[in-house]
Amino acid sequence: MRFSKTFIKTLREAPKDETAKNGAFLTRAGYIHKEMAGVYDYLPLGLRVIENIKRIIREELNKLGCEEVQMSALQNPEPWEMTGRFSDQEVDIWFKTELASGGVLGLAPTHEEPITSMLKSYISSYRDLPLYVYQFQTKFRNELRAKSGILRGREFLMKDLYSFHTSEEDLDKFYAEVEQAYGRIFARLGIGDDTFETFASGGIFARYSHEFQTILPVGEDTVYYNADKSTVLNKEVFNDEVLSDLGVKGQKFEETTAAEVGNIFKLKFKYSEPLELKYIDEKNKQQTVYMGCYGIGVSRLMGVVAEKFADEKGLVWPEEVAPYKYYLVGIGENGVAEAEKFYRGREDQVLFDNRNVRPGEKFADADLIGLPYRIIISDKTLANGAAELVDRFSGESQMIELANLNKL
Repeated sequence: MRFSKTFIKTLREAPKDETAKNGAFLTRAGYIHKEMAGVYDYLPLGLRVIENIKRIIREELNKLGCEEVQMSALQNPEPWEMTGRFSDQEVDIWFKTELASGGVLGLAPTHEEPITSMLKSYISSYRDLPLYVYQFQTKFRNELRAKSGILRGREFLMKDLYSFHTSEEDLDKFYAEVEQAYGRIFARLGIGDDTFETFASGGIFARYSHEFQTILPVGEDTVYYNADKSTVLNKEVFNDEVLSDLGVKGQKFEETTAAEVGNIFKLKFKYSEPLELKYIDEKNKQQTVYMGCYGIGVSRLMGVVAEKFADEKGLVWPEEVAPYKYYLVGIGENGVAEAEKFYRGREDQVLFDNRNVRPGEKFADADLIGLPYRIIISDKTLANGAAELVDRFSGESQMIELANLNKL
């Protein structure tokens, strides 16, 4: 992409109402545009980051045999009423809207009820199971206070996966596979070393559920971890009874803040029973389908990665997440001509800053936008038959011969 052909403009200062680091830098660097509190537009650079996160998630889930769908955001109240969750007293974050013809619809905060209701048309026999279905879907939650940039929004992008099984043993097996897949996803996103599977309350349907928490100073959750971080617990389950249950009572635990980036939950019959999702087993008897659900906050992950790696100059994207790999600058007549040669055929890898502005402004924007590598081709470097390659993460600079540069 040529910088001169995009409408993106960088800002020297963040808007006064954008206090979180992720929101400030993402806005300044032209990744997002704030419509109102908790509601953001994703601009070309931001959308490329979102699509990279989705690609990583999609690749790992597809390896497990999961199938992708796209469900509606507008919600028929009927299945929600059958589980008791359309009531504002039961779920107090609904956005609801009235039809012109009469009646009320909801904007989905999650999709357990609609996916269970839909699959009644597709699951009838044990031969139809197991089944794993996921989507990337915009969710709507009427949060009392949207804050922390894109870490907590009223409109956000989520990956929600639902699994359907004939037995608890099969549910347990797939649950473990998802745990491993989530580990690979977070590792590829660059946050694997600081993201931990965390014990959380499982409500009335299970002793525990599991969250995936990334240690982060601005995180809204409090977690406790032991010396080797082999056991991490959400504050809500941190007590002597739980520590004893997990066999870690007596160990020393440290407290820190973290941001939840994913969760997994063995639903069992929580939704399949009230919505009557049944199948006929091998003995021709009707049985209730076992279920699990597995979420990842896609837009929140973008905010977490931005928040975690940013420095005083701007964003620092891991290579698999970055919207482009290289930020290209040509200086001087020959430098610009050589930069043009390098750019051709690499349009999907390179953001070419071909604007008619001072080199210093280009370098500042390169640091703010945070692509993994900056390439500078100038009349000075060309005198040595080379270009300068700067690593955004380490700040290290090296001269690379043009012949080797063209192999990148």
